[in-house]
Amino acid sequence: MSKVLELRDVSVAFAVGRTLFSSGRMAKAVDRVNLELGEGRTLALVGESGCGKTTTGKVAAGLIKPTEGLVLFYGKDVWKIKREEFNEYRKSVQIIHQDPYSSLNPMLTIYRTLSAPLFRHKLVSSKEEAVDMVSKLLETVGLVPPEEFISKYPHQLSGGQRQRVVIARAISLNPKAIVADEPVSMIDVSLRLQILHLMKDLQRKMGVAYLFITHDLATGRYFARDGYTAVMYLGTIVELGPTNSVILEPLHPYTRALLSAIPEADPEKTRMKKVMELRSL
Repeated sequence: MSKVLELRDVSVAFAVGRTLFSSGRMAKAVDRVNLELGEGRTLALVGESGCGKTTTGKVAAGLIKPTEGLVLFYGKDVWKIKREEFNEYRKSVQIIHQDPYSSLNPMLTIYRTLSAPLFRHKLVSSKEEAVDMVSKLLETVGLVPPEEFISKYPHQLSGGQRQRVVIARAISLNPKAIVADEPVSMIDVSLRLQILHLMKDLQRKMGVAYLFITHDLATGRYFARDGYTAVMYLGTIVELGPTNSVILEPLHPYTRALLSAIPEADPEKTRMKKVMELRSL
Protein backbone atom coordinates (compact mmCIF):
# COMPACT_ATOMS: atom_id res chain seq x y z
CA MET A 1 0.00 0.00 0.00
CA SER A 2 1.41 3.38 -1.04
CA LYS A 3 1.95 6.15 1.49
CA VAL A 4 0.07 9.27 0.47
CA LEU A 5 1.58 11.39 3.25
CA GLU A 6 4.44 10.89 5.63
CA LEU A 7 5.80 13.18 8.34
CA ARG A 8 9.37 12.41 9.38
CA ASP A 9 10.75 13.97 12.56
CA VAL A 10 8.61 17.05 12.01
CA SER A 11 8.97 19.92 14.45
CA VAL A 12 7.33 23.35 14.38
CA ALA A 13 8.48 26.22 16.58
CA PHE A 14 6.91 29.65 17.00
CA ALA A 15 8.40 32.81 18.46
CA VAL A 16 6.71 33.91 21.69
CA GLY A 17 7.25 36.95 23.86
CA ARG A 18 8.78 38.94 21.02
CA THR A 19 8.89 42.71 21.58
CA LEU A 20 10.54 45.72 19.99
CA PHE A 21 13.56 45.26 22.27
CA SER A 22 13.62 41.47 22.59
CA SER A 23 13.60 38.59 20.13
CA GLY A 24 11.68 36.47 22.64
CA ARG A 25 12.02 32.71 22.70
CA MET A 26 11.05 29.80 20.48
CA ALA A 27 8.31 27.45 21.70
CA LYS A 28 7.82 24.08 20.03
CA ALA A 29 4.22 23.40 19.12
CA VAL A 30 5.15 20.12 17.42
CA ASP A 31 8.18 18.08 18.46
CA ARG A 32 9.71 15.32 16.27
CA VAL A 33 6.43 13.88 15.01
CA ASN A 34 6.43 10.80 12.78
CA LEU A 35 3.18 9.80 11.04
CA GLU A 36 2.17 7.84 7.95
CA LEU A 37 -1.10 7.90 6.00
CA GLY A 38 -1.73 5.15 3.47
CA GLU A 39 -4.01 5.32 0.45
CA GLY A 40 -7.66 5.05 1.43
CA ARG A 41 -6.84 4.65 5.11
CA THR A 42 -7.79 6.60 8.22
CA LEU A 43 -5.46 7.94 10.90
CA ALA A 44 -7.07 9.63 13.90
CA LEU A 45 -4.90 12.21 15.67
CA VAL A 46 -6.26 12.66 19.19
CA GLY A 47 -5.30 15.09 21.93
CA GLU A 48 -6.50 17.93 24.14
CA SER A 49 -6.71 21.53 22.95
CA GLY A 50 -3.28 23.11 22.60
CA CYS A 51 -1.41 19.84 22.14
CA GLY A 52 -0.28 20.67 18.59
CA LYS A 53 -2.61 18.48 16.57
CA THR A 54 -4.06 21.31 14.44
CA THR A 55 -0.55 22.57 13.68
CA THR A 56 0.38 19.03 12.64
CA GLY A 57 -2.62 18.94 10.31
CA LYS A 58 -1.65 22.25 8.73
CA VAL A 59 1.87 20.93 8.16
CA ALA A 60 0.45 17.82 6.49
CA ALA A 61 -1.73 19.99 4.23
CA GLY A 62 1.16 22.26 3.25
CA LEU A 63 -0.21 25.32 5.04
CA ILE A 64 2.75 25.56 7.42
CA LYS A 65 6.38 24.78 6.63
CA PRO A 66 7.98 22.72 9.40
CA THR A 67 10.94 24.15 11.29
CA GLU A 68 12.59 20.74 11.10
CA GLY A 69 11.84 17.43 9.43
CA LEU A 70 10.28 16.27 6.18
CA VAL A 71 6.77 16.21 4.72
CA LEU A 72 6.60 13.56 2.01
CA PHE A 73 3.87 13.23 -0.62
CA TYR A 74 4.24 9.85 -2.29
CA GLY A 75 7.84 9.84 -1.13
CA LYS A 76 8.77 13.33 -2.36
CA ASP A 77 9.75 16.19 -0.06
CA VAL A 78 6.99 18.73 -0.71
CA TRP A 79 9.21 21.68 0.18
CA LYS A 80 11.85 20.72 -2.40
CA ILE A 81 9.73 19.76 -5.40
CA LYS A 82 8.99 21.95 -8.42
CA ARG A 83 6.12 24.43 -8.35
CA GLU A 84 3.99 22.26 -10.66
CA GLU A 85 4.45 19.26 -8.37
CA PHE A 86 3.73 21.37 -5.28
CA ASN A 87 0.50 22.61 -6.87
CA GLU A 88 -0.49 18.99 -7.54
CA TYR A 89 0.24 18.16 -3.90
CA ARG A 90 -1.89 21.05 -2.65
CA LYS A 91 -4.66 19.95 -5.00
CA SER A 92 -4.42 16.36 -3.77
CA VAL A 93 -4.40 17.15 -0.04
CA GLN A 94 -7.46 19.12 1.02
CA ILE A 95 -8.59 20.31 4.44
CA ILE A 96 -11.92 20.44 6.26
CA HIS A 97 -11.78 23.17 8.89
CA GLN A 98 -13.40 23.00 12.30
CA ASP A 99 -15.64 26.04 12.01
CA PRO A 100 -18.18 25.87 9.16
CA TYR A 101 -19.15 29.47 9.91
CA SER A 102 -15.74 31.06 9.30
CA SER A 103 -14.40 28.70 6.63
CA LEU A 104 -16.87 29.94 3.99
CA ASN A 105 -16.72 33.42 2.50
CA PRO A 106 -20.00 35.11 3.52
CA MET A 107 -19.93 37.26 0.37
CA LEU A 108 -19.94 34.30 -2.04
CA THR A 109 -22.85 32.11 -3.05
CA ILE A 110 -22.49 28.36 -2.76
CA TYR A 111 -22.05 28.21 -6.54
CA ARG A 112 -19.15 30.65 -6.49
CA THR A 113 -17.57 28.92 -3.49
CA LEU A 114 -17.59 25.51 -5.15
CA SER A 115 -16.91 26.59 -8.73
CA ALA A 116 -13.81 28.70 -7.94
CA PRO A 117 -11.42 25.73 -7.48
CA LEU A 118 -12.92 24.00 -10.52
CA PHE A 119 -12.08 26.96 -12.75
CA ARG A 120 -8.70 27.48 -11.11
CA HIS A 121 -7.60 23.92 -11.81
CA LYS A 122 -9.22 23.91 -15.26
CA LEU A 123 -11.68 21.13 -14.46
CA VAL A 124 -14.43 23.17 -16.13
CA SER A 125 -14.29 25.70 -18.95
CA SER A 126 -17.78 27.21 -18.95
CA LYS A 127 -20.50 28.26 -16.53
CA GLU A 128 -22.75 25.48 -17.81
CA GLU A 129 -20.13 22.86 -16.96
CA ALA A 130 -19.52 24.48 -13.58
CA VAL A 131 -23.22 24.52 -12.67
CA ASP A 132 -23.51 20.87 -13.62
CA MET A 133 -20.47 19.84 -11.56
CA VAL A 134 -21.46 21.97 -8.56
CA SER A 135 -24.94 20.42 -8.66
CA LYS A 136 -23.40 16.94 -8.63
CA LEU A 137 -21.19 17.90 -5.69
CA LEU A 138 -24.19 19.15 -3.73
CA GLU A 139 -26.06 15.93 -4.45
CA THR A 140 -23.03 13.90 -3.34
CA VAL A 141 -22.97 15.57 0.08
CA GLY A 142 -26.74 15.32 0.56
CA LEU A 143 -27.81 18.89 -0.23
CA VAL A 144 -30.77 18.08 -2.44
CA PRO A 145 -32.35 19.26 -4.55
CA PRO A 146 -29.19 21.21 -5.52
CA GLU A 147 -31.11 24.07 -7.12
CA GLU A 148 -32.38 25.01 -3.64
CA PHE A 149 -28.83 25.55 -2.37
CA ILE A 150 -26.69 26.60 -5.32
CA SER A 151 -27.66 30.30 -5.19
CA LYS A 152 -27.76 30.67 -1.43
CA TYR A 153 -25.23 32.42 0.80
CA PRO A 154 -23.63 30.73 3.84
CA HIS A 155 -25.75 32.69 6.34
CA GLN A 156 -28.85 31.14 4.80
CA LEU A 157 -27.70 27.63 5.72
CA SER A 158 -27.61 25.74 9.01
CA GLY A 159 -24.32 24.68 10.59
CA GLY A 160 -24.69 21.13 9.32
CA GLN A 161 -25.50 22.32 5.80
CA ARG A 162 -22.48 24.63 5.82
CA GLN A 163 -20.20 21.79 6.82
CA ARG A 164 -21.58 19.72 3.95
CA VAL A 165 -20.62 22.58 1.61
CA VAL A 166 -17.12 22.58 3.14
CA ILE A 167 -16.91 18.84 2.51
CA ALA A 168 -18.13 19.33 -1.07
CA ARG A 169 -15.36 21.87 -1.62
CA ALA A 170 -12.79 19.46 -0.17
CA ILE A 171 -13.77 16.63 -2.52
CA SER A 172 -14.28 18.83 -5.60
CA LEU A 173 -10.71 18.27 -6.82
CA ASN A 174 -10.81 14.50 -6.22
CA PRO A 175 -8.11 14.56 -3.53
CA LYS A 176 -5.93 11.69 -2.39
CA ALA A 177 -6.11 12.77 1.25
CA ILE A 178 -8.20 15.07 3.44
CA VAL A 179 -7.08 16.63 6.70
CA ALA A 180 -10.29 16.83 8.74
CA ASP A 181 -9.68 19.18 11.67
CA GLU A 182 -12.41 18.65 14.28
CA PRO A 183 -15.03 18.46 11.49
CA VAL A 184 -18.01 17.82 13.79
CA SER A 185 -17.10 19.61 17.02
CA MET A 186 -19.07 22.78 16.16
CA ILE A 187 -22.09 21.00 14.71
CA ASP A 188 -25.27 20.17 16.59
CA VAL A 189 -24.89 16.85 18.38
CA SER A 190 -27.90 15.41 16.54
CA LEU A 191 -26.14 15.93 13.19
CA ARG A 192 -22.62 14.76 14.00
CA LEU A 193 -23.19 11.11 13.18
CA GLN A 194 -24.69 12.05 9.80
CA ILE A 195 -21.56 14.01 8.88
CA LEU A 196 -19.26 11.19 9.99
CA HIS A 197 -21.30 8.68 7.97
CA LEU A 198 -21.08 10.98 4.93
CA MET A 199 -17.30 11.22 5.24
CA LYS A 200 -16.89 7.45 5.55
CA ASP A 201 -19.20 6.91 2.59
CA LEU A 202 -17.07 9.28 0.50
CA GLN A 203 -13.99 7.34 1.56
CA ARG A 204 -15.51 4.09 0.29
CA LYS A 205 -16.56 5.67 -3.01
CA MET A 206 -13.47 7.79 -3.70
CA GLY A 207 -10.70 5.94 -1.90
CA VAL A 208 -9.66 9.11 -0.10
CA ALA A 209 -7.44 8.91 2.99
CA TYR A 210 -8.24 10.88 6.16
CA LEU A 211 -6.09 12.48 8.80
CA PHE A 212 -8.91 12.89 11.31
CA ILE A 213 -8.09 15.36 14.07
CA THR A 214 -10.18 15.38 17.24
CA HIS A 215 -10.02 16.08 20.96
CA ASP A 216 -12.63 13.38 21.59
CA LEU A 217 -11.18 9.89 21.80
CA ALA A 218 -14.65 8.35 21.47
CA THR A 219 -15.22 10.13 18.14
CA GLY A 220 -11.73 9.20 16.96
CA ARG A 221 -12.36 5.58 17.89
CA TYR A 222 -15.62 5.52 15.93
CA PHE A 223 -14.24 7.18 12.80
CA ALA A 224 -10.92 5.31 12.71
CA ARG A 225 -12.23 1.99 14.00
CA ASP A 226 -10.70 0.18 11.00
CA GLY A 227 -7.57 2.34 10.91
CA TYR A 228 -4.93 3.77 13.22
CA THR A 229 -4.92 6.22 16.11
CA ALA A 230 -2.12 8.51 17.24
CA VAL A 231 -2.30 10.19 20.64
CA MET A 232 -0.61 13.59 20.97
CA TYR A 233 0.46 15.27 24.19
CA LEU A 234 2.45 18.52 24.44
CA GLY A 235 3.41 18.38 20.77
CA THR A 236 4.66 14.80 20.87
CA ILE A 237 3.13 11.52 19.72
CA VAL A 238 2.99 9.43 22.88
CA GLU A 239 1.11 6.43 21.47
CA LEU A 240 0.42 5.10 17.98
CA GLY A 241 -1.13 1.90 16.74
CA PRO A 242 -4.25 0.18 15.41
CA THR A 243 -7.26 1.92 16.92
CA ASN A 244 -8.58 -1.11 18.78
CA SER A 245 -5.18 -1.77 20.35
CA VAL A 246 -4.79 1.84 21.48
CA ILE A 247 -8.30 1.87 22.99
CA LEU A 248 -8.37 -1.58 24.57
CA GLU A 249 -4.72 -1.78 25.67
CA PRO A 250 -3.47 1.79 26.22
CA LEU A 251 0.18 1.97 27.20
CA HIS A 252 0.68 5.66 27.98
CA PRO A 253 -0.84 7.37 31.05
CA TYR A 254 -2.15 10.21 28.89
CA THR A 255 -4.09 7.79 26.68
CA ARG A 256 -5.59 6.26 29.79
CA ALA A 257 -6.50 9.75 31.01
CA LEU A 258 -8.32 10.49 27.74
CA LEU A 259 -10.19 7.21 28.06
CA SER A 260 -11.19 8.04 31.63
CA ALA A 261 -12.67 11.34 30.40
CA ILE A 262 -15.21 9.53 28.23
CA PRO A 263 -18.61 9.74 30.01
CA GLU A 264 -19.99 6.54 31.52
CA ALA A 265 -23.68 5.68 31.73
CA ASP A 266 -23.02 3.94 35.06
CA PRO A 267 -22.33 6.53 37.84
CA GLU A 268 -20.52 3.87 39.88
CA LYS A 269 -17.96 3.45 37.09
CA THR A 270 -17.57 7.23 36.94
CA ARG A 271 -16.76 7.40 40.67
CA MET A 272 -14.17 4.63 40.31
CA LYS A 273 -12.25 6.45 37.60
CA LYS A 274 -8.94 7.97 38.57
CA VAL A 275 -8.49 11.62 37.71
CA MET A 276 -5.13 12.52 36.19
CA GLU A 277 -3.92 16.10 36.22
CA LEU A 278 -2.46 17.17 32.89
CA ARG A 279 -0.56 20.22 31.87
CA SER A 280 -0.89 22.03 28.58
CA LEU A 281 1.39 24.10 26.37
